[in-house]
Amino acid sequence: MTDETAVELCDLLVEAARDVRHKAYAPYSTFLVGAALVADDGQIYVGCNVENAAYPEGTCAEAGAIAAMIAAGAKRIEQVAVVADGDTLVSPCGGCRQKLVEFGEANVPVYLARSTGDVAATYTLSELLPSSFIL
Repeated sequence: MTDETAVELCDLLVEAARDVRHKAYAPYSTFLVGAALVADDGQIYVGCNVENAAYPEGTCAEAGAIAAMIAAGAKRIEQVAVVADGDTLVSPCGGCRQKLVEFGEANVPVYLARSTGDVAATYTLSELLPSSFIL
């Protein structure tokens, strides 16, 4: 993949995460999060956070995107983007980091973007979860 292609894919992922973020169900925290990933089948899968009255028994955006990917038959994550409310940089929670590692290689990039769509940081899965638990 060329650098130009990687930038274009990053832009597509961030835009998809921004779009799905507006569909989040967050009546308790009012904190909207969207995630998008591209899988080994070349498709983009999205997820948003879904809260529940039995807080914190909701679903994170990253988990939703992974579930959509698996339901479609894809198995491996190639890249991920996470977009959250406000200007604060939000990275995947610990549980989602482990979920992402389950389906992605150590060098998979994770783009963290603000609600404006500006990518504020890029990490690899191994940087987000060093010494991860893998069977």
